[in-house]
Amino acid sequence: MVRVYVIVEGPTEESFVKGPLAEALAHKEVYVMPTIVGVPGHKGGRPNFDRVQKDILRQLKQDKNAYCSTMLDFYGLGSGFPGTPLSENLNALQKVEKLESALKEVICGQIPEIRPDIRFMPYLALHEYEALLFSDSDAFARALRHPELAAKFGKVRNDFDTPEDINDSPQTAPSKRILKIHPAYNKVLNGTQAARAVGITRMRQECPHFNSWVTQLEALPEI
Repeated sequence: MVRVYVIVEGPTEESFVKGPLAEALAHKEVYVMPTIVGVPGHKGGRPNFDRVQKDILRQLKQDKNAYCSTMLDFYGLGSGFPGTPLSENLNALQKVEKLESALKEVICGQIPEIRPDIRFMPYLALHEYEALLFSDSDAFARALRHPELAAKFGKVRNDFDTPEDINDSPQTAPSKRILKIHPAYNKVLNGTQAARAVGITRMRQECPHFNSWVTQLEALPEI
């Protein structure tokens, strides 16, 4: 059995990891366990590097026979992350990969004796969790019980090469686009329902960076 602690940003990601993602990985005997970044009772949102680093180090130290990963929104990152500031010459995927690499390098430098080079796999969502829901506009709209919204979700999706490319300004981030189309959208409740309807398989087909992460998790050997 392979155990993976996943440091997540908030209740939405927590619900996704312990629900649809955990179910998809269980057949590989990989068990993912989310924990919201920060102190108990914290509700997430714009995690800064100090908080994230403390949680990663704690998980790696507490259970040396388990792995640790993250699921944090690139759009929602707080201050102090290694790899910043980012060059404007980089595209979004290059920026995320640079941040993931820099984060891993810092963690490896802190506790090399317990092998974070093998046990730690950072993942930043491009640009935020809600982008995954655009992987299947029809399924997303049905999950919201508003199938008539499928065309509007599809129009957003079709303006970009992949759902992960849906951009990250305060007006046009994926979640902001969803709320503009469907103001009653509830991130935790509707986000999990929609994720189940869209399905991990479809998300992997549409979202290359997400697929790379899940592929990595699937292939983890027991420690």
